[in-house]
Amino acid sequence: MPHVRRSVLVPIDAPVQAVSDAVAAEVGTDRFPAPFTAVPFENTTVSADVTATEDGESALRLDAHGDYHVPFFGWFVQLQAWVAARAELAGLAQRVEARVHGEPAPPPPRRLAFVPPVPFSAEQARRLATLSVAALFASFSGALLTQNADAVQDTFDKSDAALGAALAIARAGVIVSLIVVALADRLGRRRLIIVALGGACLANGLAGLAPSFAVFTGAQLLTRAFVNACFVIAGIAAVEEAPEGARAFAGAMFALALGVGVALSVVFLPLADLGDYGWRISFLASAAAIVLLPAIARHLQETRRYTSVTRQVARRGRFSEVLRGAYRNRFLLLAAVAFLTNVFVAPSSQLTNRYLTRAHDFTHADVALFRTVTLGLPGLIGILIAGRLAETRGRRPVSVIGLLIATAFQMLFFVASNDALLWLAPTIAIVATASAGLALGTLDAELFPTEVRGTSNGFLLVCGVAGSALGLVVATQLRDVVGGLGPAIALCGIPTLLAAVVLVPRLPETVSRALDDVSPSET
Repeated sequence: MPHVRRSVLVPIDAPVQAVSDAVAAEVGTDRFPAPFTAVPFENTTVSADVTATEDGESALRLDAHGDYHVPFFGWFVQLQAWVAARAELAGLAQRVEARVHGEPAPPPPRRLAFVPPVPFSAEQARRLATLSVAALFASFSGALLTQNADAVQDTFDKSDAALGAALAIARAGVIVSLIVVALADRLGRRRLIIVALGGACLANGLAGLAPSFAVFTGAQLLTRAFVNACFVIAGIAAVEEAPEGARAFAGAMFALALGVGVALSVVFLPLADLGDYGWRISFLASAAAIVLLPAIARHLQETRRYTSVTRQVARRGRFSEVLRGAYRNRFLLLAAVAFLTNVFVAPSSQLTNRYLTRAHDFTHADVALFRTVTLGLPGLIGILIAGRLAETRGRRPVSVIGLLIATAFQMLFFVASNDALLWLAPTIAIVATASAGLALGTLDAELFPTEVRGTSNGFLLVCGVAGSALGLVVATQLRDVVGGLGPAIALCGIPTLLAAVVLVPRLPETVSRALDDVSPSET
C-alpha cells in the first residue's frame, strides 16, 4: 500500500509556546497527529513538533503522513499526495509564522493541475483508479486499428478506398455499443464495463488471427463496439463517482489512462515493420490482456449514484426521457456537435499514419517516433490543462477555444509542406484537442439524469460514429479529386469549425453546479 511521508523544518523567531499556540490555531487542535484535510486524500494526518534552538528561536517541524489503499494506480496517488503535502506543509508553516508575528495570512498554495482540486475519499480514489485501468486496456485495444491500418492494408493488398470503407464498416459496431451502453441504465455500470472490456479483448484476438480482410473487418466491428461501450460507461461512472467540484478533474484522470493506452499501441507499432504479419502480435497482445479482467472485476464496484437511483426510479434507460423537457435541446445540440466534430476527428486520427507513410515516406518506426513526440507529452499537457480550466473557467469556453485551435492546426498539418510545420502543427492541435474533448465529454455525462445517462450517451455515440463514417468515406473518396489524401482530410475540418462557433456556445454551463442540480430526474 502506498505510504506518504513529507516533512518541512522552518526556524521561527518566536518563543516555543507562541509557535505552539499558532500551530494549534491553524490546525484546529493541539493534539497530534491530527487530520490534514488540506491534502486532498482521506486518511492524511499532520504532526507538529516545536523545539527551542540555541539562539533563542524556535524550530517548527511539520510532518504529513498518509496510507492509501488504491489498486493499480496507487503509485500515482502516492505522487499526488506527496506533491500536495509538500505544498500544503510549506503553506501551513507560512501561516503559522504570519500568525506569530501578527501579519496577514499568505494566500493558499496553488495546486498543480494533476492534484485534485477538492478532497477525494478513499473509496472515490479506489473507484476512479479501477475505472481508469479498465479504460487503459480498452484504449489500447481500440487504438491498434488506428496505428496498424496501413500495415493491415498492405498485408491484405487493399486500396485506400477499401480501407476507408472497412473503417466505416467497423463503426457500424456502434449498434452493439448502443445496446450495451443503454443496458447500463437497466443492469448497472459495473456489469457492462466487464462485458465490454472482455469482448474487446476477444474480438482483437480474432482480428490478430484473421485469415482475410473481411474477417479482420468483422472482428474490428466488434472491437470498436465493445471499446466504445467501455469508454462511454466507464466515463459515465467516473463522473458519477467524482466529488462535486472535481468532475472535470476525474474526467482528466480518466483521459490520462486513455492516453496511456494509445501510447502503448504506439510502442507496439514498430512490430509492423517486421513483415506482413508483424501487426498481428499487437492484436494478440491485446487479447492476452483478458487475463487481468478478474482483478479489475474484483475491484470494480457499482456506482453509488446508480445504486441510489435504482431504489427510487423504476423506469430507467428509456430514450423518450431524453427527448422530454429540458433534456431535448441538450441532446439535439450535443448530437449535432458529436456528428460534426467526428466528420474530421475520424479521418484525422485513423488516416494520419497512412498519410505520413505515403505522402512523406515515413517508416512505421518513424510514425511511432512522430506519434510519441506530437501525441504523448502534448496530449498529457492538454488533458491536465483542460482539467484545471474546465473546473475554473467553464466547460463551454474550453470546448469552443479548444475545437477552434485544434481543428485549424490539424487542417494545417494535412496541407503543410514545411517539415517544421509537419511536427509543430499536430503538437499544438493535440493539446487543444485534449482540452476540448475532455470538456465536451464531461458535458455529455453531466447534462442528463442518472436513469438515462447511459442511454443518452449511447445515442450520442451513434451520432458521433455516423459522423466518423461519413468523414472516412469522404476523405478517401475525395483524395483524387482534391489532389491527395491530406487536402481531402483537411476539408473535413470545416464542419467542426461550424460546430465550435454555432452550436457549442448554446450548451448549458455546468461548472460550480452540483450534478443533481444540473440534471435532476424528471420521472
